[in-house]
Amino acid sequence: MTLLAAALLTGWMGLASTPLLCADEVPRVELTEGSVHHGVVASQEANAAARSTLHVKANPGAFVRGAIRGEGLKLWLVDSQGERLRRLTNGDGAMATFMFIVDEHVPAELQVFGAADQTYELRIDSIIPITEQFQSVDRIESPTLAALLVKLQDGGDTNEFWDSIARNGSPLVEDNDSEKTLRAYQALVTFLWRGAKHNVRIFGAPSGDHDEMQRLSDSDVWFRSYVVSRKARINYRLAPDVPVFEGSFRDRRRAILATAQRDPFNPKFEPSDPVDPFDGSSVVELPDAPVVPWLTPSAQTPAGTVTTQTIQSEILKNQRDVHFYRPAGYESNAAGNALLIVFDGDRYLDEVNLPTILDNLIAAKKIPLTVAVLVSNPSPKARSVELPCNDDFVRFLSEELMPLVREQSIDADRENTVLVGASYGGLASSYAALKASDVFGNVLSQSGSYWWSPGGEFGAVDSGEPNWLIREYVRADPKPVRFALQAGTFETASEILSGNRHFRDCLQAKSYDVHYSEFVGGHGYFHWRYAIADGLIELLGN
Repeated sequence: MTLLAAALLTGWMGLASTPLLCADEVPRVELTEGSVHHGVVASQEANAAARSTLHVKANPGAFVRGAIRGEGLKLWLVDSQGERLRRLTNGDGAMATFMFIVDEHVPAELQVFGAADQTYELRIDSIIPITEQFQSVDRIESPTLAALLVKLQDGGDTNEFWDSIARNGSPLVEDNDSEKTLRAYQALVTFLWRGAKHNVRIFGAPSGDHDEMQRLSDSDVWFRSYVVSRKARINYRLAPDVPVFEGSFRDRRRAILATAQRDPFNPKFEPSDPVDPFDGSSVVELPDAPVVPWLTPSAQTPAGTVTTQTIQSEILKNQRDVHFYRPAGYESNAAGNALLIVFDGDRYLDEVNLPTILDNLIAAKKIPLTVAVLVSNPSPKARSVELPCNDDFVRFLSEELMPLVREQSIDADRENTVLVGASYGGLASSYAALKASDVFGNVLSQSGSYWWSPGGEFGAVDSGEPNWLIREYVRADPKPVRFALQAGTFETASEILSGNRHFRDCLQAKSYDVHYSEFVGGHGYFHWRYAIADGLIELLGN
C-alpha cells in the first residue's frame, strides 16, 4: 500500500509535527502529548546506537497512548542503550495503535523498525499522569460541593443545599478554575440528583456515554461534573437506580431507559407539555451558546405547506409516508430551485421542525426556493436495514422516489439536490451519493455513523473492521459531490466524532469539496436542529 493510501485510511488531523528525519541523522526526538512525528526508518543493518530514538516526555507511571502509520512497521520500547524491551506494534496493517505505562526505572524511548528508508508518522494521542489515573470517588471539582462536604463532615446536613438548588435550579454552572487560561471559554457543569439507593446515570452526558454519578459521602447528593465549552447546549435525562443484570451489552446499556427522566430541579425542558416526569428531556444552555434565529416561526415570514403521501416500494417490498414541503411562492422549472431528500423524515418534521427553518432561510434569502422531500421509515427494523449502505435503498431513491418527486412537479438540477440525514441517515446520504452521483450532487451529513461496517452494529463483538464506507470512498474514483459534514464535540464514546474527522480527511485527500464543522453538543435531533441551517447555507447559499 502506498503512503497516500495509508494516509487516506487513517485520516488523522494535521497537528504541529517534528521535522522530517533523514536516515543518516541520529537526533533525539522529544515527543509530548499531541506530538506528530514524521520520520524515516533506518537501515536494518544499523546498530541500536545509530538508530533515531524517540523520547516520550512522561514521568514514571504515566499512561501513554498513540498510533503509528505506515505499512508493516514495528514499534519497540527500548532502554537507554537501544535494547528492545517490548514490542508495541507487530507490523500488521497500515496503521496500528499502541499504549504502555512508563516504567519507574526505564525512560520512555521508542524505535521504529521496517523497510529501510520507509517513511512513517507517529502520533502521541495522550499522556495521562499517574495522579489522574486512580482518582478517588470523593474527588470533587465543584466548589459548592466541596464546601458542602466540609459541612457534612462537621455534622451538618444537605437541607439548605437542596433548598438553594430548588430556588436556583440545576445543574450547577460554575467557573472552571482548573485551567485558568481557559476560564473565559469553559465552565464547570455539575449534574445533581437527590436520593437514590444504588446508582444514578446520566443519559446525554457531555462525554457521549451513559456516565455514572457518584455519591457525596453518605449523603443524599449524587453528582457528576464536566468541564465544557461555554457555547454548549445539553439535553439530558437522569436515571436513578438503573437495573444491573447479566445480559448482552445492548440490553444492559438500554436498561437506562427504564428509569431515565427529566431533572426535577431544572425548570427548562422540552417538549413544553410533557405527559409525565419520564417524557422529554431537560435542557441547559451555557452563556455563550450561539443564537440560531431560524428556529422560531414568524408571522412576517411566508410559510410553506406540507403534504403527506403513502408510497409503495416494489424494490423494498414495503410502504412508507413521504412528506412534501413546498415553500411559499414555489414554481416548478424555475432556475435555481433546490431539492432536499431527507431521511428519517418524521423526526426532521417533528423534532427539527425543518419546514420552519426552511421558511426562515428562504425569506432571508440565505438559500434559494427549496423543496424538501422527507422520507419516513416503515419501522425501526427497516431503518436499521435500509439506511446502512444498502444498494436496494439506493435503487429505491433513484428509480422510485425521484420519479415520484418529478410527478409532483418538483424539480432541481443535481447540483442543487441535497441528501440530508443524521446518524445512519448521514451514512445513507454519503453511500447514495457514491452510488448515484449522477442524481445527487450534495450531502449534508449530521453526525454520520461512519464507524459502521457490514456484520454488526456498534458495540457488537463481530462488527467487523470499522469505517467501511470511508474505505469505499478511498478506493473509488472521485465523484462530483459536495459535502457538508457536521459532528458534535461530545460524540466521542460512539466514535462519531473521530469517524467524521477521518471521513473529512479522506475526502479532502481525494480532492472533494468538503465543508466540515463541529458543534458543541451530542448525538440527537435537539443538537442537529441548531446545526442544520449552517450546512444548508454552505451547500445552497446564495
